Amino acid sequence: MKKVAIIMGSDSDFPALKGAFAVLKSYGVPVEAHVFSAHRTPEQASAFALNARENGFGVLIAAAGKAAHLAGALAAKTTLPVIGIPIKSSTLDGLDALLSTVQMPKGVPVATVAIDGADNAALLAVQMLAIEDKELAEKLLAAKRAMAEEVIAKDQRIQQEVAKL
Repeated sequence: MKKVAIIMGSDSDFPALKGAFAVLKSYGVPVEAHVFSAHRTPEQASAFALNARENGFGVLIAAAGKAAHLAGALAAKTTLPVIGIPIKSSTLDGLDALLSTVQMPKGVPVATVAIDGADNAALLAVQMLAIEDKELAEKLLAAKRAMAEEVIAKDQRIQQEVAKL
């Protein structure tokens, strides 16, 4: 199975990413974490992206706040899918990071999830890997069924509550 890399621009991003690690591990997807800065360690970030496919990765997840150039910097150096997670910071509540992550130039795509959307980034990575991995696809289908069952049960409880009014 291909690995997923979660690359953060700063170690201060780690708390917002814990859900992504949990999601990937729950699906049995191997994951690595790294801290690379698009601005402070551009050579290291570039080298990682250039060699990611050969090192067994299938998807890169990049999390950064403020200027948030990390996802684009990685996407410029790889043909693997890159998912950007804009991280909420004290500046502009993450809107700066969202706009920076989502506004990529033609030819350098980055899939972007919500501000602090680490869980969805991980699920999207699993879905990408599941294109060629039937076992992962089956696990995703089971999870979607379980979500649907939860909503149906909640609907039934609400209908019962309303009937009592």
